[in-house]
Amino acid sequence: MLVWIIDKEWNSYELEEGLLNRELPGLEIRYSKNETCREDLEKFGKKAGGIICQISVAITGDFIAALEQCRVISVYGAGYNNVDTAAARARGITVCNVPGYCVDDVSDYVMAAIYHGNKQLEEYHRHIRNGKWGAQAVTEIINRLSVSTLFIAGYGRIGRAVAAKAKALGMEVLAYDALSKPQGVTAVSLEEGLARADFVTLHVAYTRETEHLADRDFFSRMKNSAWFINASRGGVVDEGALIEAVESKRIRGAVVDVVETEPPPPDARILHTPGILVTPHISYLSVDALRELQETAARNVADILKGRPSENIAG
Repeated sequence: MLVWIIDKEWNSYELEEGLLNRELPGLEIRYSKNETCREDLEKFGKKAGGIICQISVAITGDFIAALEQCRVISVYGAGYNNVDTAAARARGITVCNVPGYCVDDVSDYVMAAIYHGNKQLEEYHRHIRNGKWGAQAVTEIINRLSVSTLFIAGYGRIGRAVAAKAKALGMEVLAYDALSKPQGVTAVSLEEGLARADFVTLHVAYTRETEHLADRDFFSRMKNSAWFINASRGGVVDEGALIEAVESKRIRGAVVDVVETEPPPPDARILHTPGILVTPHISYLSVDALRELQETAARNVADILKGRPSENIAG
């Protein structure tokens, strides 16, 4: 039996190899980089019984049609929007993901972004280089976080974790979710949340309905002093509208861990816009999260190939 791993992120596959070889003795494991997977599909990938792939790999309908023996596709992550789940189902292929593995990590990132916007440490450092010290280095006196308001758009696992951490700081927490009424916080409409918040953070899935959710109208409803944070998916934000909002000082600034095109070209405008801090889609990453991600992605494949039920069936 062949399991095919498509990835260019990790340096080691010891966790996957150990688990798969214990569960499926005699297994053959083959590897591809994201950009070579189409070539390798014809060479050997079409014979794979199971596939583990990065969330960025496009597993399209024609890709799936070429698979001759595949029974499971397991994605390294919670998002699986790059897999044609309908085509997979039609071929009897189970699609699995790894939900919830990085809740602590992404919610910690959001809190770090809030502190970045509130404490303005980089700005103070720049002012020191210009000879300013003490209160002279402060162009805008900040409010305490305990008197600030956070708006969370999308109230799933990560949204709830962010809310708990923000409430521990004394922040007022507002939340909106299109599918359910948030509990334990003040539930509001999207429009009310944007109008009231000092910090806005997105935690929605990337779907047709949420594509460019954060558009010009979205940013026009925010306070001029508010910060925008996105650690969900780049496609939920209209990048041009965000850049325009920051450059025109319609909003105070933004911290984003995801962009519309990943990886972005070095000259991408969003990377060079003062007031926007871009990080390279690493909000999920820690030793603990990576271990859970790799083990669970491999276990998903082993479960399906051995006929066991899986808790992580997606789509």
